[in-house]
Amino acid sequence: MKIDADHARFRHIVRGKIKENLKRFITKGEILGKKGKDVVSIPLPQIQIPRFRYGHKQTGGVGQGDGEVGTVLAPDSVEGEGAGQAGSDPAEHVLEVEITIEELAEILGEELELPRIEPRGKHRLEAEKSRYTGVHRVGPESLRHFKRTYKAALKRQIAAGAYNPDRPVVIPIREDRRYRSWRVAWIPESNAVIIYIMDVSGSMGEEQKEIVRIESFWIDTWLQSQYDGLEVRYITHDASAREVDRHTFFHTRESGGTMISSAYKLCAEIIKADYSTGEWNIYPFHFSDGDNWSTDDTKACMDLLKAGVLPHSNQFGYGQVESPYGSGQFIKDLGEAFPEEEKIVLSEIPDREAIIKSIREFLGKGR
Repeated sequence: MKIDADHARFRHIVRGKIKENLKRFITKGEILGKKGKDVVSIPLPQIQIPRFRYGHKQTGGVGQGDGEVGTVLAPDSVEGEGAGQAGSDPAEHVLEVEITIEELAEILGEELELPRIEPRGKHRLEAEKSRYTGVHRVGPESLRHFKRTYKAALKRQIAAGAYNPDRPVVIPIREDRRYRSWRVAWIPESNAVIIYIMDVSGSMGEEQKEIVRIESFWIDTWLQSQYDGLEVRYITHDASAREVDRHTFFHTRESGGTMISSAYKLCAEIIKADYSTGEWNIYPFHFSDGDNWSTDDTKACMDLLKAGVLPHSNQFGYGQVESPYGSGQFIKDLGEAFPEEEKIVLSEIPDREAIIKSIREFLGKGR
């Protein structure tokens, strides 16, 4: 149908606009807070949906009597009551469009050239799913295939010479009835868990947390498109670590010191208690400004990573968000402790403009 073609063309235009403005969406965080369960609402400038414009009342013309050739349906300008001078630039029209998480992830993958992830280990769950595989002559009335039934009746009447094009009445009989058939299939489901860890000590300001919030949205979006099931856990830490919900994760600020080992210890405990290595794809991501309490605690962090986190993880990502109060030392310590460890990805994020580069670093390995 023409309307389907028009809708497809409009969706194609929308997709192009999103790709064109993707960098701005990522760095500015414009679409955050508009995420629904399955869709995201995105503001797109310079897109207008065609619509009729009604003329003004009491102006006569078409619709209120006999019109004449050349009558303007809607005047180009009408004297108004507003104050101020007229501008010379066109107004920017903004349209909010909804796009599914899957579509957004696909656009992200295309623009950043992200490889698809190959889940490791065995699958955790098998879901029962009914698949309609064919059409039979017998079956319950609830599964009658009306289109196939009509076609069978039409063919029978034409073959018998009983079909009258001037009075096209098609009446199915018992032998014309067709029914959908199905079989039960077991579909493997790959499951993944993201464990976000963030330093919430006094040196991590609101801008640093906003960068983490933006980046985590896009990491969630991509991984959700790669796995059938995705869970997210949140750990905050200063001198001690605690598991929190999403809102608390992004809105908590403490003033104490920093002991990163407390967070790694809690992360290892969560993995051991809730996520079996062979059944889950595990992605810890730690964001910090690089400060730690002492060299002894840094050594404890490396031991915890080696023994309790890395062996069970697909990948461990460390993002260092630049802060005027942070030393930035921890990323150097990780690089020295794990110079050839493929599971560790280190990323420096000095500002919002570096978020795209960081996302590519974290997700570009295809693990």
